[in-house]
Amino acid sequence: MPVPRADIVRCSNCATKNRVPADAAGVPKCAKCGAALPWVTEAGDDDYDEVVGKATLPVLVDLWADWCGPCRMVSPALEQLASQMAGQLKLVKVNVDDSPALAQRFDARSIPTLLLVKRGIVISRQVGAAPPHALRQWVDSSLSVPGGHG
Repeated sequence: MPVPRADIVRCSNCATKNRVPADAAGVPKCAKCGAALPWVTEAGDDDYDEVVGKATLPVLVDLWADWCGPCRMVSPALEQLASQMAGQLKLVKVNVDDSPALAQRFDARSIPTLLLVKRGIVISRQVGAAPPHALRQWVDSSLSVPGGHG
């Protein structure tokens, strides 16, 4: 049986390095100070349902590719958003070139395609790069509608 993948995340509060499993439930917290940690991980065709499906937090799925300029442009903004919303949101990056079944499943005809997923259901979708403030506004408004966060 393969060992579950974990990402190392440095706590922004106390700088402690923490191991955060990609497919855990709950909210990752610093082992030393208890602060909520940003949750940024990857998924592919083989583990998407585990990584996203076990999440009790809303999940922002980034469907992207290495060769995509707008994808590379929006990636830092998404990671910043995940840090700002630590304990409230999980960011899962899916490389569509490595995961063609997911690209097809979510009809990703243009990238980046961003999906907000709650309890396994896509509640909102955005195609194309956007500046950080617009991404935050989209996430906040999507999670505040019935069926959204809360």
